[in-house]
Amino acid sequence: MDAKDVVRSLAALAQSARLQVFRALVIAGPQGMTPSVMAVGLGTPANTLSFHLKELLNAGLVTQERQGRNLIYRAAFEQMNALLVYLTENCCQGEACAVEVAGDACKC
Repeated sequence: MDAKDVVRSLAALAQSARLQVFRALVIAGPQGMTPSVMAVGLGTPANTLSFHLKELLNAGLVTQERQGRNLIYRAAFEQMNALLVYLTENCCQGEACAVEVAGDACKC
């Protein structure tokens, strides 16, 4: 993961509503959620949620799939784990301690 992608991901998560949306998608796991289910669960208006989902999508932190008439959003676990690896790759004075743990954090 390059620094440009890291900055884009962190910028997308540096807003409380987007962080809340992303965390809800992480909890939902591989099945994901539709925007209407998210809007009800998070108490967020649909147009506001749409804006936040677009930002997370542009940052590569979520994926979008059309299933019939519905859009299903999922957390991009590979991107999330790559971000964790990037952030922890120099921990423990460069020793291989938490890097493997961060990279294996989520097997969804």
